[in-house]
Amino acid sequence: MTKKEETYNEAVEKLRKIVADIENGELDVDILSEKVKEATRLIKLCKEKLYKVDEDVKKVLEELE
Repeated sequence: MTKKEETYNEAVEKLRKIVADIENGELDVDILSEKVKEATRLIKLCKEKLYKVDEDVKKVLEELE
């Protein structure tokens, strides 16, 4: 069974939760490491989605010219 990739909004919400957990300051070092790894994955996912949308919008705008 394949894991469904998060939407942009889901990824941003998970990032907000991770940031809140880190700012709370009560995380164990091992958990902190995992949270940072997950945040890195989510940031990469968001960046890729934004890049793709940007490219798609540019193509649509070029077609209108």
